[in-house]
Amino acid sequence: MRVLIAGVGNVLRGDDGFGVEVARRLEAMTLPAGVRVVETGIGGIALVQELQDGWDVLIVVDTVDRGRPPGTVLVIEPDVVDVAAISWSERHDLLADMHLATPERALMLARALGVLPPVVRLVGCQPYDAERVGLGLDPSLVGALDVAIRQVLDEVEQFTGQHAGD
Repeated sequence: MRVLIAGVGNVLRGDDGFGVEVARRLEAMTLPAGVRVVETGIGGIALVQELQDGWDVLIVVDTVDRGRPPGTVLVIEPDVVDVAAISWSERHDLLADMHLATPERALMLARALGVLPPVVRLVGCQPYDAERVGLGLDPSLVGALDVAIRQVLDEVEQFTGQHAGD
């Protein structure tokens, strides 16, 4: 079972760097064979390129605004849009610039290209302020880092059957 963990976000925009920080911490851990951690930043096309190697499971870590208290960690099975089911103008609007794409757009492109894994999870954290320019997470998100890491490791263990994170 091959699992790709992708930390996404922009470290120059405060809380938006959450996924990147989770990825950095996971990279320092011992993970089962077949599990890889990457930091794709804000370039959605980088995630699509990583997916071309063929994966069974994709776990994306990012901030998600769901109106919850800051620091709330959620596991979401994202609904990925089927490009074939939308109009040409919608395709253009959604896929015109993949350099600054959201994870949702990158997943949509990956699906259209036939490289989206059959299992996709989003481990998301509610930001305090994902628009703030500057380095560092809000204190309400710092405590959520360990929660998100544990959730990612639980997902890895569920899919690989191997303990992760020592």
